[in-house]
Amino acid sequence: MARIPQDFEQNVFINCPFDIKYKPLFDSIVFAVQISGFKPRSAREASNAGEFRLQKIMTIISECKYGIHDLSRTELDKSTSLPRFNMPLELGIDLGCKRFGNKTQRSKTILVMDKSRYRYQKFISDIAGQDIEPHNGKPKEIIARVRDWLLTESQSTTMPGAAYMFDRYKVFQRELPKICKQRNKDINELAYSEFISIIRVWLEERAT
Repeated sequence: MARIPQDFEQNVFINCPFDIKYKPLFDSIVFAVQISGFKPRSAREASNAGEFRLQKIMTIISECKYGIHDLSRTELDKSTSLPRFNMPLELGIDLGCKRFGNKTQRSKTILVMDKSRYRYQKFISDIAGQDIEPHNGKPKEIIARVRDWLLTESQSTTMPGAAYMFDRYKVFQRELPKICKQRNKDINELAYSEFISIIRVWLEERAT
């Protein structure tokens, strides 16, 4: 079992598709996590060629008290005619970590999302009993689902409302191209670490 980091209570593992079609939803999750005062973690960190990728992902999961899992992408891949199983696999790892881990790991809390509330019953019925939150493929609804869940689970008394968060997200999206240009970066080629850093700085500058 990996060492539990000091920021375990602030870490949020995000398990979702990484393709371009899903990107607006991924960006909204990352933004919602950060504006809520938490630290987004993701398999996109697992770029060390010297370490087995799944081992790296399991380490990241073990370092996060919170886990967000979006199972909405069930379409067949156009090139292979097969579905992608990464999201259910990582959800299973997180559930196993919570069930069989040490006392700290058993304190984990998990949010499972899908396009609609009961669609999961057609492709992963074994998770019946989990509260599945629908987002209908809309960033506004994703931000609300993530915000409400983090508020409830962390018992925060200072977290801003979902409407405010979404308004801030829209402003950030409008300003992001200019920010990238100022930093001599291509908005379509931002690394995960660069994207979360830009959000963090943007939020800090507007908090003063």
